[in-house]
Amino acid sequence: MSETIGFIGLGSMGVPMAANLLAAGYRLNVHNRTPEKAQSLAEQGAQVVHHPAEAVSPGGIVITMLANDAALEAVVLDENGILSSLGEGGIHLSMSTVAPATACRLSELHQQQESHYVAAPVFGRPDAAAARKLWIACSGKTAAKERVKPLLEQMGQGIFDFGEDAGAANVVKLTGNFLIISAIEAMAEAFTLAEKNGINRTEVANLFGQTLFACPIYQNYGRMIAQQQYEPAGFKLSLGLKDVTLALETARESQMPLPLASLLHDRLLALVTNGKGDIDWTGLALKTAEEAGL
Repeated sequence: MSETIGFIGLGSMGVPMAANLLAAGYRLNVHNRTPEKAQSLAEQGAQVVHHPAEAVSPGGIVITMLANDAALEAVVLDENGILSSLGEGGIHLSMSTVAPATACRLSELHQQQESHYVAAPVFGRPDAAAARKLWIACSGKTAAKERVKPLLEQMGQGIFDFGEDAGAANVVKLTGNFLIISAIEAMAEAFTLAEKNGINRTEVANLFGQTLFACPIYQNYGRMIAQQQYEPAGFKLSLGLKDVTLALETARESQMPLPLASLLHDRLLALVTNGKGDIDWTGLALKTAEEAGL
């Protein structure tokens, strides 16, 4: 590929996503706050840069995959950020899970610089990212989305377009994560109820994963919850709390109650404040087991 792409954010998701772009023949300039995380990509041919702005080519494309709104805003707006370097016609492909309001605000700032902001948050864990099996929600200006589509196709198995509103894809992402954490809580309670009555929780998970709920969330998360396997974390419980918090903030701005999300927020918060923030978010089931006396 002739174009050099910037990639900023090399956590458990960013590294395999960037590696897939390298494997597809793209040249990459990569940056991470912790430089050591870029080492494996450097060995595959990526150019490691010291500041976010150095990852950007004027008029080019830069991808961000960051943990939260504050990290994204810093990469865009700080002295060595990408906004002033991206230039006319440049595209910021933001694949982080952030507040829809943050996406809209950053989109407006990019427009003022005659560049473009495309939101493309993903569904999938690190193993799915490595296998190019991510599901991607996308929103932003049509021409910009068309330009980044070949990149998205190298990182995911399907792209769903939600129009030109920059915040729309992030609304969809938050609704999806709300559904997942709701399923985690439901499975935790159901499997614990079975266990309290002398029934093997793994056998219950197998039944429902093969029949009434034969889908990846109930199969994969169901297995982890049934086996009480919460480490290593594919998605940290603290990040789940962040996303439920964002969903509640979005609901409040939309003047909509989310009673189940409020319950889940408090259960996640209790675990985080008790030092469990780094376990997998399926570890929400620990709270159910504790309350059941197990």
